Amino acid sequence: MSFVLRAARAGDLPALYQMAKSTGGGFTNLPPDRPTLKAKLARTEASFSRDEETLADDLFLFVLEDTASAKVRGTCQIFSRIGSRWPFYSYRISTFTQYSKELDRTIRAETLVLSTDLDGASEVGGLFLLAGERAAGTGALLARSRYLFMAMHRARFADRTIAELRGAHDETGGSAFWDGLAGRFFGMSFREADDFNAVHGNQFIADLMPKHPIYTALLPETALAVIGKPHQSGRAAQRMLENEGFRYECYVDVFDGGPTMTAPTDGIATIKAARTAEIVGLSDEGEDCLVAHGHLGAFRASCGRIAATTTGVKLNPGAAEALGISVGDSVTYVPR
Repeated sequence: MSFVLRAARAGDLPALYQMAKSTGGGFTNLPPDRPTLKAKLARTEASFSRDEETLADDLFLFVLEDTASAKVRGTCQIFSRIGSRWPFYSYRISTFTQYSKELDRTIRAETLVLSTDLDGASEVGGLFLLAGERAAGTGALLARSRYLFMAMHRARFADRTIAELRGAHDETGGSAFWDGLAGRFFGMSFREADDFNAVHGNQFIADLMPKHPIYTALLPETALAVIGKPHQSGRAAQRMLENEGFRYECYVDVFDGGPTMTAPTDGIATIKAARTAEIVGLSDEGEDCLVAHGHLGAFRASCGRIAATTTGVKLNPGAAEALGISVGDSVTYVPR
């Protein structure tokens, strides 16, 4: 079975909607709402069509397609610059120390501070793979192909990249972090707030949340226990991000307390290791690689075998067919 990552198009709406309904909630970038998904696809088409090689408020949405059946099995997204349409809110975990001479006691307090520190960064997100396909490196293809796209279109992305991980949820889809903090101010369940955010954005957080720091010591134990912790299903994603050079720097999601990972864009491992070369021949020999070709909407990525030569590279015929390329074309690749 062979897979190829390609730019999403309007005809992918039914497949995206079905995947959105199967996420189990908490995927703000993939809401089970047809009008919102349709708007995302329209914005994606405009982003892929923009000629200027500059940083702008773009959304690049991709799908993972099974080349044998032509069925969409996964999806992912890149936001070139967050915080353009409305501020990008996070909680920043801060600490400060106080000392009482009379008691001879030092107190170290931790607070959550509503922050827009991450405004202007690029974001990778919206990654979802159908359960039956989570094997044979498809997850890595889905995740790392985004970085190949960024490497091939570097001027369109910021110098810092972030990734938000879904926070811990209970078996009913609720969030202990939301219930212990933000939910007290909004009179909404986590699912209601998350659905509203997916469609309308999170400006309502800034409108109604207290602007002063919140002492974590005042939160219930259930909320404290999940701050900065990913959802059980997101632990593998966190490890992949860490392998790429992303780090948790005490920023958490305002809804479910999940960790936000950050990295210098040029320091992302796949971007650093990416190489571009001309195909000088076809061969099944070589090293297992992720291979990409194409500008903007013509971008495609797949798994393949690359054998380096003194004049270029040889690519296995199966990957060449999946990417729609031949001898004389150029590819950008990175070892798997």
